[in-house]
Amino acid sequence: MDSVFNFFAVVFMTAVVIVLIRGLFNMMKGGPGSTSNKMMQLRVLLQFIAVILIVLAVYFGRPS
Repeated sequence: MDSVFNFFAVVFMTAVVIVLIRGLFNMMKGGPGSTSNKMMQLRVLLQFIAVILIVLAVYFGRPS
């Protein structure tokens, strides 16, 4: 069970990095501020989900 949480935690952490980089590139090239704002909001949501999954992986991965 904890390997499922580990897998999804890694997937969401990777998604956080991708969204962060896309948002930063959009800001650097002078793209619309609303797009950068939406990307950063999405990053915060993905980070929240990743943290929850990491906590669940630690909780279910601990020895009984």
